[in-house]
Amino acid sequence: MSDCIFCRIARGEIPTTVVYEDDDVIAFEDVNPQMPVHTLIIPKQHYAHIGDDVPSEVLGKVFSAVKTVAALKGVEQTGYRIIANTGKDACQTVHHLHVHLLGGARLPLGMGPAD
Repeated sequence: MSDCIFCRIARGEIPTTVVYEDDDVIAFEDVNPQMPVHTLIIPKQHYAHIGDDVPSEVLGKVFSAVKTVAALKGVEQTGYRIIANTGKDACQTVHHLHVHLLGGARLPLGMGPAD
């Protein structure tokens, strides 16, 4: 989708703080962090959400990047939370599949950020 903000980030059209990138996935800092570590991990190819007929290999690449990003952000050993909001009722505001990686402090027992 040409007007999707995350597609534009993946194409390098919008500057961001990249944490990790390979041919299929990019991880970057959230512009409105909810925790000391708040990184978004997205596939470069557009899918609206996790239920959007995403091929298993794409999901595998996104979730494989989680461990790498956690290590790069220094939370691999202390702990982190991953969240994938899906749809309006889950407060997904950017309709491009993405995973929030949160950490860097003790996380509240709640479910974490709305998108």
